[in-house]
Amino acid sequence: MNKLIHETSPYLLQHAHNPVDWHPWGDEALNLAKSGDKPILVSIGYSACHWCHVMERESFENETTAALMNECFINIKIDREERPDLDHIYMDAVQNMTGSGGWPLNVFLTPEGKPFYGGTYFPPKRAYNRASWQEVLKAVYDAYKNKKDEVLAQAENLTSHLANANNFGITKQGANEYGSLFSRESLASVADNLLKQADTVWGGFGAAPKFPQTFSIQFLLRHHYFTGNQAAADQALLSIDKMTQGGIYDQLGGGFARYSTDGEWLAPHFEKMLYDNALLLSVISEAYQLTGQQRYKETINQTIGFIESEMRSSPNGFYSALDADSEGVEGKYYVWSKNEVDEILGTDSELFCTVYGITERGNWEHNNILWLQRQLEEKIKTLDISEITATEILKACREKLFVARGKRARPGLDDKILTGWNALMISACCKAYAATGYKRYLGLAEDCMFFLEDKCRHEGWKHTYKNGMAKFPAFLDDCAYIIQAYLNLQTVTGNSGYLEKAKQLTEHVLNTFSDEDGLYFYFTPVNQPHLVVRKKEMYDGATPSGNAVMAENLFYLSVIFNLPAWHERAQAMVACLGQAIVKYPASFGCWASTLQNITEGLNEIAIVGSGFAELVAEVNKKYIPNKVMQSSAVDNDEYPLLKGKTGSGEHALIYFCKNYACRQPVASVEELEQLL
Repeated sequence: MNKLIHETSPYLLQHAHNPVDWHPWGDEALNLAKSGDKPILVSIGYSACHWCHVMERESFENETTAALMNECFINIKIDREERPDLDHIYMDAVQNMTGSGGWPLNVFLTPEGKPFYGGTYFPPKRAYNRASWQEVLKAVYDAYKNKKDEVLAQAENLTSHLANANNFGITKQGANEYGSLFSRESLASVADNLLKQADTVWGGFGAAPKFPQTFSIQFLLRHHYFTGNQAAADQALLSIDKMTQGGIYDQLGGGFARYSTDGEWLAPHFEKMLYDNALLLSVISEAYQLTGQQRYKETINQTIGFIESEMRSSPNGFYSALDADSEGVEGKYYVWSKNEVDEILGTDSELFCTVYGITERGNWEHNNILWLQRQLEEKIKTLDISEITATEILKACREKLFVARGKRARPGLDDKILTGWNALMISACCKAYAATGYKRYLGLAEDCMFFLEDKCRHEGWKHTYKNGMAKFPAFLDDCAYIIQAYLNLQTVTGNSGYLEKAKQLTEHVLNTFSDEDGLYFYFTPVNQPHLVVRKKEMYDGATPSGNAVMAENLFYLSVIFNLPAWHERAQAMVACLGQAIVKYPASFGCWASTLQNITEGLNEIAIVGSGFAELVAEVNKKYIPNKVMQSSAVDNDEYPLLKGKTGSGEHALIYFCKNYACRQPVASVEELEQLL
């Protein structure tokens, strides 16, 4: 048993009984390194990480390896989801040293916390063109003891480089550059650059491994809305369709895995993350609003059903992740042999196996992952059976297999609750409610926000919660996503209280996270201890950049409260990234959508009068991605969009405005669509 036994992170607790003398990050471990002049080994991972589990079994549970680690280093374990600030710093360091990164992340530091060497997975014996873990440990310790001056110089140089990297891609823009960036030509270039990377057969972008890239899909859906570009819509919808037909989507229980290891979305990396499902729910809700296709509504319902049954905590928060492994084997919970399927389904097995690609040989590591190479309806049409009969049989088969699968050993659950990821799910539930009209989804969103406010907001917002304890000051992403969630809640409910909370938290972010130029935001608040670099995160990765979301929030709130300074800052944030957004939209997808909204302008919609809620629900079902909407039973002088506006007797009216200049009010959504 080591020092991790007192932690709440499931990932850290997984390592609490290793023979390695692990410490959590903090004063005790860092002071030990300084007093003993020992280098620090920081090992970073997360509970659903397959290769993290592999390295633990091979090395961290090995008595001989652990003894070497304990003798030579102060060993610190970090859950990257608990401490993304540390993960960002040391991941950047390893990527600079080696050209690649990933988890587990193993990085060696001076006693002052400055990195000088690192890598990802190391095998127990020399393999894969990698030194063995014990060889690495001995070489690093020898270098620290016998070439300390060189090690310290390397650490200083690397730390300086990390600090300077904060300004990568940021340029000051003049008036001419503003005009060329905020143009439809720029937006067309963004779409063209995304479509150049598109896989027009299997959907998605680029080669394997394939990630969902929801921001790219969202931009293309919206580009089609603004321009009528059919290729943009086709690629976005193809990407969604192929993912939901593939193994990356759980054909029995709903929900998406993190990414596909192949180009056809067949074989996922089986871990299921809350944030992936939240972001995909949001963009699939937009696809449903745009097309009205029932398959998108079904995917929304199935995925939220999975979230409710597998990832919702009893007091209304959402857990972080499901592991890729069960019984020590990746994907074991989800895959099937043909014999198993035959035994469970009997005479219906032949039809099911034909539709879902199940064979004796298997389609992945001698087992079968359920997937559809074609849309279910298209596949059924090729069979000698009626569509209604086949659909009923297949539905019954899926239910039988789902029940049988539930008897297996389940994947591990990471039951910590992360504020930012929960906020993304709140926004997703709001969008799902807007698209489908299912009030249960709004209830999930409101209950979760109440939970976060109750559990994660003591002496300021906190980043993570578990076992009655909220820990670590909220990071920029947490705050940005919470503000966004408040704005989405206000849009679907008309409750102006959410706007006031969004404004208050935005002011906190401006005061606590702003950089020295008053332009971008640091990832960490002021006075965060033990950080060798205070980073600014600009790229949109698996989750959107906090800076990108803050630019969007500032732009939206500038219209709600008529705050020109916030509008100017949002525009400057986008402008100073400039052509990087246009040239590399896959890395700046969320930024691209904000560029899109600033360029196209926001449709200002006010709904005022008795019975406004029904009109709000009708408007929200429509696909208007660039709207800012407020609603109220009576006019409200506190908000520019509502000021001086009234309903008509017992009926609410809809006001459509641009820059606060409004058309004559209309009484129906159909009339609003004509104005739009």
